Amino acid sequence: MARKKDQGARRAELGEAVQRAVLARGLEGLRLRDIAEQAGVTPAAVLYYGDLDALIYETYQRAIERFSQERERVADQFPDARDRLRACIDHGVASGPDDELVRLLFECWPRSLRDAKVAALDSSLTERQIAVYYGILVIGETQGHFTLTDPPRLLAANFVAMEDGYQMEVLAGRRSRAEVIASLHSYARAATGHDLSG
Repeated sequence: MARKKDQGARRAELGEAVQRAVLARGLEGLRLRDIAEQAGVTPAAVLYYGDLDALIYETYQRAIERFSQERERVADQFPDARDRLRACIDHGVASGPDDELVRLLFECWPRSLRDAKVAALDSSLTERQIAVYYGILVIGETQGHFTLTDPPRLLAANFVAMEDGYQMEVLAGRRSRAEVIASLHSYARAATGHDLSG
């Protein structure tokens, strides 16, 4: 049993090393040697846990799960859909160019254009974010707080598409987090009839 725990701990440490290597070097130029250096082991020791692609898939999947679970948890804290929507927007926008979790997600995105497995993971991330917004919009309409201008699924997908586009601006340092939140609040007002900034 102790050996399984040790292996689990080493795998978790390696996952952290993969994440650091991706953030330091970028995904496209990433080599096993970069991960090994971050982990303080040999490239052969890294291969014990999988090849480079397998390690990237696992790291991306963990990042998706972490981002999605945190956002779902934040939204679920509030019974009032107006508070849920405000919290959902707030939690979904990168803190700035150095937001490691969001950067990691966006480092992996271009690979989805050529890699079906990464594309499937990326689709799962998108669908989970849409589901959060969809649930909030439906609850808000049921509670009488929102008057939706379009079907909730369409509005939810629009929220996610806007977020994704603006995230790149934040990560590139071209827009501030506050500007992006203001833009999403503006869309929320147009889509729901409720002013989140009020």
